[in-house]
Amino acid sequence: MAGKLTAAQGTGILLVTANVGSLFEDPENLQKTWLKEFCQTVQSHKPHFLAVHCQEVGGKNYEASMTHVDSFVKELLSTDAMKEYSRACVYLDENYKSQEQFTALGSFYFIHESLKSVHQFDFKAKKFKKVVGKETFSETLECTPTLEKEKFPQDYFPESKWSRKGFIRTRWALADCAFDLVNIHLFHDVSNLVAWEKSPSVYSGTRQKALGYVLDRITDQRYEKVPYFVFGDFNFRLDSKQVIESLCSTATMHTVRATDTNEVDKLIFQESDNDRKVILHLEKKLFNYVNQDVFQENNGTSLLEFDKELSVFKDRLHELEISFPPSYPYSEDSSQGKQYMNTRCPAWCDRILMSPSARDLVLKPENDDRSIVYDNIGPNVCMGDHKPVFLSFRITAGAGKCCQREENIFREAPL
Repeated sequence: MAGKLTAAQGTGILLVTANVGSLFEDPENLQKTWLKEFCQTVQSHKPHFLAVHCQEVGGKNYEASMTHVDSFVKELLSTDAMKEYSRACVYLDENYKSQEQFTALGSFYFIHESLKSVHQFDFKAKKFKKVVGKETFSETLECTPTLEKEKFPQDYFPESKWSRKGFIRTRWALADCAFDLVNIHLFHDVSNLVAWEKSPSVYSGTRQKALGYVLDRITDQRYEKVPYFVFGDFNFRLDSKQVIESLCSTATMHTVRATDTNEVDKLIFQESDNDRKVILHLEKKLFNYVNQDVFQENNGTSLLEFDKELSVFKDRLHELEISFPPSYPYSEDSSQGKQYMNTRCPAWCDRILMSPSARDLVLKPENDDRSIVYDNIGPNVCMGDHKPVFLSFRITAGAGKCCQREENIFREAPL
């Protein structure tokens, strides 16, 4: 499928991030569609190296639905699209009984048969080892030497309540270049009403702190520094206060308080005339805006001015131009592929970000525009509440020169 490598062609890389929680709530309907769209993307881009970062593996009610994980993985591995991938490393954090460590992250890596030399880093031995065969690791990932897995410190969690948030890091070497791949899941907005209170929101600050923690960990002094790609569910949201003020600029806001606590229960934005038409109805878990088309027209890119959470990290993280609609929260109704749920303001939660040196790898001069694609998967069908997002590019011969690494990084395992 991917064909023989040539110096001009380079090594095809496909990075995918997908929050798959919905797939385990309704496996009969959603998994088949999801796998079909995913496989079409693989067959279209024909990568030699494929990395898939999943969040919420096993679903929201993981105690009940974790049993579906094995069948999902088997289905994925047995698809026609994956037949020519002779080597695979699968990491599944399934140990939900360990509250202090469980992240529900799943990281899948596939290597095409035509790619002769791929090495993976052993973090304990501090050297690269050649990848052979297919292996699946689960439950005790903390003891697996080819990855680093961390749950965020408890005081990072809102109200110090545990949830499945953390990251998994792996390191790879191919095409004379090494790079880190980090699967990440950051904290969500608990309440639309709290998110609205100030700009930036308290939730934005929590995510900023956690992402900074991850970047500090993967660039500390324990290992050689290499380019890195961080992709997952960042839960980045539009600046709620600013986007609501923009969407409801001509409306009057009415506050409804709970009779027992006198706390704000809902906000209703109504037009001053036009029969006082309700434009937006906002509650803790309700974001019911009158015109959903604004999030789809021109792929919703007019709202990118309110997508500000990445700006704090502008010197450490880069992203290619977004040209797809907000990736969350889509309807989980299998017949409503393009419809958003009215639970949250649509936002680009699922992203693929990269360090400055990783951006140099992607944006090599010989990588023309046609060879770099940053987009979503399954735009017209139901993929669950998140649309997967992918980045396809090539690493060309000599790419290692821009890796900004020490010469001895491969001394333990020459390529």
